[in-house]
Formats: sequence, C-alpha cells, structure tokens
Amino acid sequence: MYVILLGPPGAGKGTQAVQTAERTGLLHLSTGDMFRENLRNGTELGNLAKTYMDKGELVPDDVTIRMLLERIGRDDANVGCLFDGFPRTVEQAKALDIALKEQGNEIAVTVLIDVSNEEITRRLGGRVSCATCGSVFHEIFNPPDANRPCCGTVKMIQRDDDKPEAIANRLQVYADQTEPLVAYYTQAGKLKTVNGEQSPEAVGVDLLSALQESSN
Repeated sequence: MYVILLGPPGAGKGTQAVQTAERTGLLHLSTGDMFRENLRNGTELGNLAKTYMDKGELVPDDVTIRMLLERIGRDDANVGCLFDGFPRTVEQAKALDIALKEQGNEIAVTVLIDVSNEEITRRLGGRVSCATCGSVFHEIFNPPDANRPCCGTVKMIQRDDDKPEAIANRLQVYADQTEPLVAYYTQAGKLKTVNGEQSPEAVGVDLLSALQESSN
C-alpha cells in the first residue's frame, strides 16, 4: 500500500507520518532522509544528485524517483510506504504514477491534512527558541516559564523562517506548487481529507480511518 501525505507547512505531516508508520507498519519515506542517506553512503544516485546540488540546482525529478524506487524495493518496504515530502508538484505526481505503474503498483490514497492559513500562521508565528541553547517553545502551546527560565535566561529569539513575511511566502509557494495536487488526486478518486485543526490525537485517528477505508 502506497500512501501520500499532503498539507501545508506547519500542518503536522512529519509527526503524523511517524506515528502512522508505527501503527500500520508502513515505511515512513521522507525524501529528505532518503537524500541524506544516498549522499552519506556515496551511492551512484547520491553522487549524481550532488552534481546538481553543488551547482545550486534542483535535483531532477527522474533522479529523485529512481531513489524512491530503489528504496521501496527493499525488504522493509514490503508492506508499503508512506511518502512524506514527495510529490510536491503535479509533474512529480504524474512521473511517480508512471514509475509505479511500470512496477505493477499505484498510489492507494492521498490524505490531505487540511489546516487554514490563519491557523498555520498562528502555529508557526508563535515559535520561539532559547537564545542560549536553542530549545524550542511556543508562545501559546508551550510557553517558556519565567519562573523556571531555560538556561537561566528568558531571552527568546524567533527564527527568520517563522516571521510573518517568511510564513506568507512559504504558504504562497505551497499554494502555487503543491495545492494543485489536491485537484489531481481528487480527479483520480484517491483523495481523502482530514481536519488538521483538531488535536494531534484526533488527527491521527482520522488518518488511520482514511487508510483503513482505502485498504478495504
């Protein structure tokens, strides 16, 4: 069973992917981890990807998909995979469909963790970190405790990519590049939507239900 997780930055895809993989036995396949493994091991595909990365260019889709096919061909992926971070565009989705079809496989379901831009901005915009050790807090969900200051200080800083203008840019990139995947998988009859503004536990329950419905 091959599953794709979609959702805007800050929707909780990474957390849900790890927990869902543990509950279902699916391999959690993060493209970031996959790239790092190939680069670290100096594989043929890793070295090929590095030639593009060293020039500041994007790694071509066919190279990424070849890495994916190699990874899902290992024994620990026999039950299936949960794709986290790929595809990001309709072009990538089409290329992945073709590659899987050539192996006699297909995407079973794509689950969208739906979160509004307002909620994403609230989540990401509230993140702060200790200026000394880097521990991450949230002004609403996990505020630093002035009575028990981290590292003896309450000086907190905000990362550049959590500032309002950066969040707006990340959401725009998602809308331009990734959101069209919603229409693509809806047309294919393979999209299910989960309310991502619930508690993480409730999102996890709904996500599992979506997978179970698709496997029947």
